[in-house]
Amino acid sequence: MTDTLRIAFAQLNPTMGDITGNLAKARNARAAAAEAGAQIILYPELFITGYPPEDLVLKPAFQDDAREAIGKFAKDTADGGPAVLIGTPWKEDGKLYNALAVLDEGRITAITRKVDLPNYGVFDEKRVFVPGPLPGPLNIRGVRIGVPICEDIWTPDVVECIAETGGEILLVPNGSPFDAGKRDVRLNHAVSRVSESGLPLAYLNQVCGQDELVFDGASFVLNADHTLALQMPAFIEELAITDWVRTPEGWRCLQGPIAQVEEGHANVYGAMVLGLKDYVNKNRFPGVVLGLSGGIDSALSAAVAVDALGPDRVRCVMLPSRYTSRDSLEDAEACAKLLGVHYETVPIEGAVEAFTGALSETFAGKRADTTEENIQSRIRGVILMAISNKFGPMVLTTGNKSEMSVGYATLYGDMCGGYNVLKDIYKTDVFKLAHWRNQNMLKASLGPEGRVIPERIITKPPSAELREDQKDQDSLPPYEILDGILNCLVEEELSFEETCARGYHPATVKRIEQLLYVSEYKRRQAPPGVKVSARNFGRDRRYPITNAFRDARD
Repeated sequence: MTDTLRIAFAQLNPTMGDITGNLAKARNARAAAAEAGAQIILYPELFITGYPPEDLVLKPAFQDDAREAIGKFAKDTADGGPAVLIGTPWKEDGKLYNALAVLDEGRITAITRKVDLPNYGVFDEKRVFVPGPLPGPLNIRGVRIGVPICEDIWTPDVVECIAETGGEILLVPNGSPFDAGKRDVRLNHAVSRVSESGLPLAYLNQVCGQDELVFDGASFVLNADHTLALQMPAFIEELAITDWVRTPEGWRCLQGPIAQVEEGHANVYGAMVLGLKDYVNKNRFPGVVLGLSGGIDSALSAAVAVDALGPDRVRCVMLPSRYTSRDSLEDAEACAKLLGVHYETVPIEGAVEAFTGALSETFAGKRADTTEENIQSRIRGVILMAISNKFGPMVLTTGNKSEMSVGYATLYGDMCGGYNVLKDIYKTDVFKLAHWRNQNMLKASLGPEGRVIPERIITKPPSAELREDQKDQDSLPPYEILDGILNCLVEEELSFEETCARGYHPATVKRIEQLLYVSEYKRRQAPPGVKVSARNFGRDRRYPITNAFRDARD
């Protein structure tokens, strides 16, 4: 019986479907862990394939490739180095499991299966996996280790079974997506399981962007007395080596590094940067191109892009019309200079005249309205897509959650593109994040230090500049009111009466509810974007397009 143990935690960034690449990354981490004298190495949930695989995991060839990779990795362990605990899909007797394989002594020594399959919010694991039986502990290097998988620690049953059957340590592989309040939730569940079982718990999360989801890492170890023995950083790959000792009270992890984990605006900004970085790089785009209008949304989007990819991979284009103000021209150029990006101007007035001329007979006798405004926006979309087609960068759209909520956006115009870092960010938070970025930067940022967004961009009234003297508040309530109502209707799912009880005028609430519901068809056609809230559009909040329900009634 051993009284000491060295465990490595591989907080790594897998690429969905790159089984060969993920295996290579796992092997490199194991080699580093072996050099550090580790006896066990833990990887995140479904690491060999990436998480979440969605319906890709139902493909037999995908399952076979994952199993083959696990078999190859198992042979590596004949070298006497660390035992491997790695997540993988596993098909057995016609049933597909979200599983973890234990590899040691050159073979697969055990398979444990996820019991509690999440089926809410962004999760639909019951669609593709079968729940496993309640597990007992696994004997790994002479220690009885329980391996509940992710959601298995969000309820008490799995850990209770492990503890009652002799478990000594809980090692928890996770694919837990980020939202702004998730870390406290994770910690609370971990504390509950430690309290109920009396066992120390190591929580290992992957760190990556996967389509709209961001996985923030921030892995940790709690001892049985609830003390924090290890805190890994957020948004960064890292291999942590921990030392454990058997005491009269049970196993204890000796004090390891405690990283400072981002909070507040830094937390959200870090998710935006990682989400964009991985989306662009893993989909092999050379960079991004976006319209830099002189407004705050495009300025913040450009800042995130530069921090994620570096200025050399960001191309900004000013697309002025007759309504573009001198301030906007100056502000866009100043922002581009602060960020150090390639900047160019492509006027759209000639194209606008060509379109209006072509439609003059069709529109004869009709006054100008939003149709002409939308033509300008769509011309800009066509130009940006042409640059994308010609040179390869992905078009980055810049609309925020407030606009997407109420349909203050143009299909095939400013909604045209491949990805949107502001999709889940309300306008009031756009201002706060711009202020934060001018005063701070992430450790892993590739952008410049100091101010990157001119102050006038932050302080001037927002405008789409699609008609003379246009302001957003000509069409919408002040953003403080709009976002407050949207928080009630979207984030909290409050009723009309409950929302009005927060102090909002009933007529305004009714109007915003109507705009929210009738804009669903636009949101379905919007590009993906970084999820930072618990109720983002598409992954969390899934509403029908055809929908006659209204809570606010006449």
